[in-house]
Amino acid sequence: MTKIISFISRKGGTGKTTNAINLATMLHSLGHKVALIETDTNYTLNTLRKLEVFKSGAKENSLFEILGSEDAKIADDLAELRTSKSYDFIIVDSAGKTTDEGIKKLCLQSDGVIVPTSLTQNDLLVTYQTIEDLSPARELKSELKIMVLPNRIHSLTGSKTIMDALDNLDAHILEVTVPQKNLFVNFSTIMAEKEYLKIAQEIIKELNHG
Repeated sequence: MTKIISFISRKGGTGKTTNAINLATMLHSLGHKVALIETDTNYTLNTLRKLEVFKSGAKENSLFEILGSEDAKIADDLAELRTSKSYDFIIVDSAGKTTDEGIKKLCLQSDGVIVPTSLTQNDLLVTYQTIEDLSPARELKSELKIMVLPNRIHSLTGSKTIMDALDNLDAHILEVTVPQKNLFVNFSTIMAEKEYLKIAQEIIKELNHG
């Protein structure tokens, strides 16, 4: 059965795209059938994929699909993909300017929502607002998994500091962090980053948790 994981935040720059592509490449490398959908109409991931294929000579039919959609139609696109193709996972990289109605419809099609955040005051305020905006969907779909992913965390930051900073968020705080490393920022749409394995495993574990 297809699992849909959506990365949502009310602003750009919180790590949605970075983590969406790292999760997709890792799941694909583990043998899962994956599709990634970006709703930012610049479609930067699609462009990056074409560039990487051109430079590397990789065969596109051996890679996971990267598809484009828009805020107003993503929910319908997901409903169609879920029934028409046999994906194991569909990852959604949503745009920062998603409407309230768009968020609700996207969540109702999703099995899990991931809100990436750093520990800066600005990002934490945005994350709090994002989770508040997910409430209407959670009221309609009680089984929806809402997960906060600590992102761009300095290697010397202790787990207690992280949990204290995120303690007031009404969501599950994932017990992994994405370090502040260039290897995660300079992502590839083809090659998985091996250090992302434990993060992917934790996301899937929480998604499958009853």
